[in-house]
Amino acid sequence: MKSTLCKLANFTLSLVQNLGRNEVNCKPTAVKRSASWVTKPVMQLAFQFIFRDAGRDEMAAEQISTDEMEELREAFSKVDVDANGYISTDELNELFKVANLPLPGYRVREIVQELSRTMDQNQDGKITFDEFVKVVHGLKSSEVAKTFRKAINKKEGICAVAGTSEQSGTQHSYSEEEKVAFVNWINKALEKDADCKHLLPMDPSSNDLFTAVGDGIVLCKMINLSVPDTIDERTINKKKLTPFTIQENLNLALNSSSAIGCHVVNIGAEDLKEGRQHLVLGLLWQIIKIGLLADIEISRNEALIALLRDGESLEDLMKLSPEELLLRWANYHLEQAGCQKINNFSSDIKDSKAYYNILNQVSPKGEEEGIPPITIDMSGLREKDDIKRAECMLDQADRLGCRQFVMPTDVVRGNPKLNLAFVANLFNKYPALKKPENQDIDWSSIEGETREERTFRNWMNSLGVNPRVNHLYGDLDDALIIFQLYEKIKVPVDWDKVNKPPYPKLGSKMKKLENCNYAVELGKKEAKFSLVGIAGQDLNEGNRTLTLALLWQLMRRYTLNILEDLGDGQKVNDDTIVSWVNTTLREADKKTISGFKDGSISSSMPVLDLIDAIQPGSIRYDLVKAEDLSDDEKLNNAKYAISMARKIGARVYALPEDLVEVKPKMVMTVFACLMARGMKRV
Repeated sequence: MKSTLCKLANFTLSLVQNLGRNEVNCKPTAVKRSASWVTKPVMQLAFQFIFRDAGRDEMAAEQISTDEMEELREAFSKVDVDANGYISTDELNELFKVANLPLPGYRVREIVQELSRTMDQNQDGKITFDEFVKVVHGLKSSEVAKTFRKAINKKEGICAVAGTSEQSGTQHSYSEEEKVAFVNWINKALEKDADCKHLLPMDPSSNDLFTAVGDGIVLCKMINLSVPDTIDERTINKKKLTPFTIQENLNLALNSSSAIGCHVVNIGAEDLKEGRQHLVLGLLWQIIKIGLLADIEISRNEALIALLRDGESLEDLMKLSPEELLLRWANYHLEQAGCQKINNFSSDIKDSKAYYNILNQVSPKGEEEGIPPITIDMSGLREKDDIKRAECMLDQADRLGCRQFVMPTDVVRGNPKLNLAFVANLFNKYPALKKPENQDIDWSSIEGETREERTFRNWMNSLGVNPRVNHLYGDLDDALIIFQLYEKIKVPVDWDKVNKPPYPKLGSKMKKLENCNYAVELGKKEAKFSLVGIAGQDLNEGNRTLTLALLWQLMRRYTLNILEDLGDGQKVNDDTIVSWVNTTLREADKKTISGFKDGSISSSMPVLDLIDAIQPGSIRYDLVKAEDLSDDEKLNNAKYAISMARKIGARVYALPEDLVEVKPKMVMTVFACLMARGMKRV
């Protein structure tokens, strides 16, 4: 009992400590390999959907992703050791005694009474999982949270690093198992890259990783591995590195990470140069995850339609997130094997049995020409010890070249993050799905996102909206993301007027529509947007043209606000930007532009000239062609220009094709971002 209470104590302390934070630059805490009972639900929860901004605590606390719900379930099961589905409130008082908190007795009693009252919703003396989730939703930065936060200096299983946060007093930490997994993945991915020979292979048992990312090269390479051609290799400084050229590489890595949808707010080049563990691992996980999940999307892999269930529409399937599709894929193969389905990649895979059966299903059977069969040895299922069984299973995964990300202990402990990565990598190598041929499917409705849609989606995700936007229109149908964006552009949102999930089964569409109506109202009355002909129904139903019209105005206002903040509040418009661009170009004896539709922009030369004017000598003109350009040469210039803009410190979201095709809206954002960078010069 005492052991169980210690577990619950430490978990609860981590919970309230993290819920008490209101800062963005900390990454979720993690656990050391030696502490098998510790999980990370709250640490991720706190930073993904609680207290992201002070103005939307209530809305944030109402949201919880599938991953986070599974991690909470995992934590609850650690305490509910007899698996009866509840925890007794009588245990709470003893819990805090065991925790040995330096608190007065009356404060402990008050805290216990408050937790008992809020957790035990039906006052039956038992805390169910649903009640547990409700209290996690409802906890705020209260006096209880503050007291807990101040009380904790050391937590069993948590490895504190780099001191404490001055803002919250909380300690940063990092996960040893994640470090090992990421090091092994990077070693394998970049083992043949000549530019990384001075850094690889890294020793996973050391802190090599945190030193290796310091010059920016590995990060740039990993970004291109996840989203090919994001960074023009010509812009990476690779030889005779100096503090200045290292800074450029790190700028390039951070701004490119943001452009592919990573949330990098308050992560600076100095953080990476100094190898701050929690920030390095947090950024690397985002980059790796984006790459792992990239092809788990129906428009990029039509064979996923094989996962359609009876009575389910294609539209329903297309709304699933990559994580949900991956779980559906795993269960598809388990069903084919006649095995029990799983609900997560944490507690349900601990015994390795599901993994064994998935491996057996997806392994090559010799049916395809040129691909020899690989037989999975299932004898390891008879192993009675979970660790030994996991080791045998991973030996079989290794035969498929898919052992990456997890150690046997990671499987047995149900590490959700690393097990997700393990399964995603397996899917990417052996999907074992066939595109349906005889089903009545409108294949024309399966189209990938446009460049404009991808740019907007990555921009939103880089700002840290929650939940993450996977499908631009479907994920905006309740306007919660829109409200978060309004707050990013300083438009106040009355959260009392906002309906929050979970929505009732009956009337959910109406609740979402009410939100969308309020979002349009805010746009017209508070943001002063031009939303003629746009109604809430258009957002709710995913009208592409009208939704994009609103998103563009949000992105434009966000960009202009940055310029206005740099310019002491002076209003900025398109003419202001063009005037600044031309003044800067003239001062550097370079050609000017007539506006954002200027045909010369298709060569990217005005952008390259502006970059060189802002940071003289930065552009290697021998790498570009200025006149009589073919389409390929224009694209080549544009790739160089976009990467160079990011390299000198401009957070550009536009794509090279936007310059080649002279898309005025995206061109405007490129020049605006460069203007912001130019205005920062001392």
